[in-house]
Amino acid sequence: MSRHLVLVTGPSRSGKSEWAEKLAAQVGDPVIYVATSQLDPTDLDWQARVQRHRDRRPKHWITQAVPLHLAAAIHTAPAAHCLLVDSVGTWLANYLDQPEEDWEKTTQTLLISLQSTSNTVILVAEETGWGVVPAYPLGRTFRDRLGHLTRQIGAIADTVYLVTAGYALDLSQLGIPLQQR
Repeated sequence: MSRHLVLVTGPSRSGKSEWAEKLAAQVGDPVIYVATSQLDPTDLDWQARVQRHRDRRPKHWITQAVPLHLAAAIHTAPAAHCLLVDSVGTWLANYLDQPEEDWEKTTQTLLISLQSTSNTVILVAEETGWGVVPAYPLGRTFRDRLGHLTRQIGAIADTVYLVTAGYALDLSQLGIPLQQR
């Protein structure tokens, strides 16, 4: 099977990770679950969330912890594997201190790796821009960077899903793509 790029986006607790897992299981290739979070041993709530995701996944899936070098992980993944990246927002948060010019290079490297891989890649991305504009600069940086990156990935994706309230909508079939700015 040739490359197929899928973006699954939606608000928190919407079912987007579960939908992405279902899609990955249907591909038919071995699955590499690319976990982008960094575990903080003092954050018990986060550890519990991560454990719930682990418990839900099939035991035969390979898990790779990739908090930073996502483009490299995609580029070096073995052929004929499906990569499920969960999540773009968590990966981005690991780079929030990166200056804008460096961030642009990081995102371009990621986009190039997504376009050049022969593997199927399913990315889970959070929708954070549906609420108020954050009152603090770091929150605005996160929201703006994630919105821009999600739009860039959506522009090159073969399929884009919006998952909300437990329902998945195929935006690539229902939506009208906007031109990139």
